[in-house]
Amino acid sequence: MSHGLVVVGSGPAGVSAAQAYSDAGGPGPVTILTADEHPPYQRPPLSKDVLRGELAPEPVAIDGADPELAGITVELRTRVNRIDPDARVVHAGGREIPYAALVLASGATPTPLPTAEPDADVHLLRSLADAERLVEAASHAHSAVVIGSGFIGCEAAVSLARRGIDVTVVTTEQAPQVARLGDRASQLLTDWLAEEGVALVTGGEVTSVRAPREVHLSDGTTRSPDLVLAALGVAPSTDYLAGTGISTHEGRVVVDDRLRTSVDGVWAAGDVTRAHNAAAGRPLHVEHWGDALTMGEIAGRNAAGADESWTAVPGFWSEIGDRTLKHVAWGDGFDEVRVVERPGGLTVWYAQDGVVVGALTYEADDDYKRAEQLVTEGASIDEV
Repeated sequence: MSHGLVVVGSGPAGVSAAQAYSDAGGPGPVTILTADEHPPYQRPPLSKDVLRGELAPEPVAIDGADPELAGITVELRTRVNRIDPDARVVHAGGREIPYAALVLASGATPTPLPTAEPDADVHLLRSLADAERLVEAASHAHSAVVIGSGFIGCEAAVSLARRGIDVTVVTTEQAPQVARLGDRASQLLTDWLAEEGVALVTGGEVTSVRAPREVHLSDGTTRSPDLVLAALGVAPSTDYLAGTGISTHEGRVVVDDRLRTSVDGVWAAGDVTRAHNAAAGRPLHVEHWGDALTMGEIAGRNAAGADESWTAVPGFWSEIGDRTLKHVAWGDGFDEVRVVERPGGLTVWYAQDGVVVGALTYEADDDYKRAEQLVTEGASIDEV
């Protein structure tokens, strides 16, 4: 008798994999194992609606997924310790859980600030539990320092500012995300932060954070805010894979365009992967909610017997206050930028060797709709 599917992780990739496997008629029971204490929930609102105080820090179900209705078992507070691919067993919570098919969707964990003292009060933001702690701290705060100018950092900074908190963003970059997005998009972020009353310290390194919240910068200045948030990116959660023979690259699980790992019967999807994209013709690693959903669906259906490839161009939306940036790109570099101003907005086109590899839009939805097709086709930058 088949043991069915076991999924490690209850984020978008894990839930969509379980749902897709079930919908495709995959044999046997479907079980999601997660260390989280909450049922599967949406994470994008945490840095926005939840942090602004407009939405309670409670689980909001992932759109289009209802594990209970689909007969999927979700085991909360169940941390996976290791996997034995030869025996097809997952060791978790002191038990051995057999599987016929396994999907790794363990996601990523936020990168802690390496220069913070162990007892310094520095918040991270990834899980609902993180958001609960951060919202509680924000409710009593008059000042905050956000370390990092990525999208989570910018979103959180504006959300805190809208609560009436005096916010400073500290970044090692010369401008927010200038290396990733180019000068024009970076200037847009800089302007928006300023309009929201957020102070920006660029080219600044946090040399230490001493307890409780004494932030020391490389320019010799010190700040003592009521709240400190580190938004320094994430690292894939793959410690439990040691000794399994499952191939990894810089900590990420290596999968082909079918999202198969190097071990038979094991697939992987989402932030935890370095996945070959059939349309791009090369491996990519993406850390976006929508892409995790898509990859999870493919992994789940393939685990149930399908033979689908991952071909979608990665993309995401970022809401900074009332403004929405939309980005679609292979995400692994560009050597040319072209800016097209639109009424009330703009589009930044990215190219590599004269070929369109991405676009970022603000109030330019027609360009956004075209962008994925142009990127997929490898269109000339002159076509934009």
